[in-house]
Amino acid sequence: MSWRSIAVGIALAASSPALAAQQPVPAKPLFADSDVLRITLRGPVSAIVRSRSTQPRPASLELSGAGETYPIRLSARGITRRQADICQFPPLRVEFTSSPPAGSLFAGQRRLKLVTHCRTAPAFQKHVLLEHAAYRMFNLLTPASFRVRLAMIDYVEAEGRPIASRYGFFIEDIDDVARRNGAREAKVGDTVPASYLRLAEVARYVLFQHMLGNHDWSMHAGPKGAGCCHNSKLIGPQQAARATLTPVPYDFDFSGFVDAPYATPPDALRIATVRQRRYRGSCAHNRYAEAAAGEFRAARAKLLAELHGTPGLEDAAKRRAADYLERFFADIATDSDVAKLLKACE
Repeated sequence: MSWRSIAVGIALAASSPALAAQQPVPAKPLFADSDVLRITLRGPVSAIVRSRSTQPRPASLELSGAGETYPIRLSARGITRRQADICQFPPLRVEFTSSPPAGSLFAGQRRLKLVTHCRTAPAFQKHVLLEHAAYRMFNLLTPASFRVRLAMIDYVEAEGRPIASRYGFFIEDIDDVARRNGAREAKVGDTVPASYLRLAEVARYVLFQHMLGNHDWSMHAGPKGAGCCHNSKLIGPQQAARATLTPVPYDFDFSGFVDAPYATPPDALRIATVRQRRYRGSCAHNRYAEAAAGEFRAARAKLLAELHGTPGLEDAAKRRAADYLERFFADIATDSDVAKLLKACE
């Protein structure tokens, strides 16, 4: 890293407002570890898959080897992946009907998003595992990120008939992300001015999305009536915080890194495939992006190690994903390389 990048990094630390307005708290038990879980979801699985209904239905969750079984309500969720022509198996929402006891793995959990395998072909496991790796890599760069927990899930009908056994992962609730960072989820409208966002966090966010080759996001706007933002949440020191908001990304299945077969790039970007990167940062934030690039270079070995350590991911998928990341690192190898990349800013 050059002296100029170091100076910018020091300036970022000095000028950027602190996120925490209250005492940060540890992660809840489910997201405090990374061992792969083995769980059984028992209930009207086939009916939920057929209907794609978001109406919760009674079911149960059993944690293998722990003697923990919980009554839950299970439903389909999501937008794109809930469409039958995209995914044979929709993402799920798990709602506990009563609070899991203190000391249990699911203590403190109420509603959890579960990312599932989308399609039954074994090859689709790699897309789940690569998206899980993407979340884990962002955890290495900032605590203002969603934690995830990988599980091998046995899906069983209420009468005991097995449906499938596949990898999936739980995603931490945004309120828990905020509490870990001494913050709260920000309550804003459908759009957020750029001036509300912490610039150092914006630069890291954009560069991470560029590393993944992900263009399916917005940290400024969301669907009308749904609140800001698209595939991002905002956290800050208070619910009504202004000029101190941190964007937290999620949903990486449309990235070139995950390379799901249904993923397509936005028409407005005029790129052929999701594997093609296009830098989408603001020119006004270039000096922050220069400092963020230094962070990524310093974290390169850890990021690649996280990918290669992904449980269940085949070596061929690891090599292909690592090659994709290495092309990003080649693009930011030196300050002059970064300056060349930033010429594409918006």
